Amino acid sequence: MPITTIDEVLAVLETTIQQSIKSNNRIGYFAALYYKVTNRVKQGIANGEFEDGARMEALDVLFANRYLDALAGWQQKRPITASWKAAFESTEKASVLLLQHLLLGINAHINLDLGIAAAMVAQGHPLAAIKKDFAAINTIIASLTYEVLNDISRVSPLLSLLGLHATNYVSVLVQFSIGNARDGAWSFAEDLSPTEGSAFGQMVVARDRTIAQLGGELVHVQGLMRVTCWLIHLFEWKKPANITALLHGYTKKYFSYAQ
Repeated sequence: MPITTIDEVLAVLETTIQQSIKSNNRIGYFAALYYKVTNRVKQGIANGEFEDGARMEALDVLFANRYLDALAGWQQKRPITASWKAAFESTEKASVLLLQHLLLGINAHINLDLGIAAAMVAQGHPLAAIKKDFAAINTIIASLTYEVLNDISRVSPLLSLLGLHATNYVSVLVQFSIGNARDGAWSFAEDLSPTEGSAFGQMVVARDRTIAQLGGELVHVQGLMRVTCWLIHLFEWKKPANITALLHGYTKKYFSYAQ
């Protein structure tokens, strides 16, 4: 059954994280990151940080259901969007960096799902009415950035080597920006908002195709970037359960550092 409250979203994410730790599955990486952001949104609603807390919860839940539906579809071998398929397929590959796993999830969820969720929650009302609250999420993400980057750096101690490619504008892995993704999601929502029926579906399919291609570029790096990613991976933690546990904020007593 579709989830209807933010507390239910958190409960399902917690279950997914626990199951991923137990089964040593990389699915837990994005789930742990998403739990962190969703819990912060819940706090923001409780603290009155949004113009319309009820509407923000509705957006958050609608948004989350797209990820959770895609995850269930992947686990049950049902058709899912190409963007999420690219993200979930990567969880079966030990050679993919933690950063790449997280960016693949962010790519599918923000670049595709967020615009759809925003357009749907605004149905019957001007999309501009939710823009201020939509933008407020950027502040929440920014507040979590240091913590998340610190966790990623613990797992990937050589991740800073990507900085050597800062001028390599061919690589999406270096270029990728959550802020730009959210700006793109808003533009996509603006395009979707006035459409309905088959036109809406066709726009989603076209967007999904583009975002899935972008996901492929996040993983399939070329040239010197490939060598750098191999070196980073060489020193990255190897046990998915430990990585998920760290991302979820568990202390040492909950997991082994036998990487």
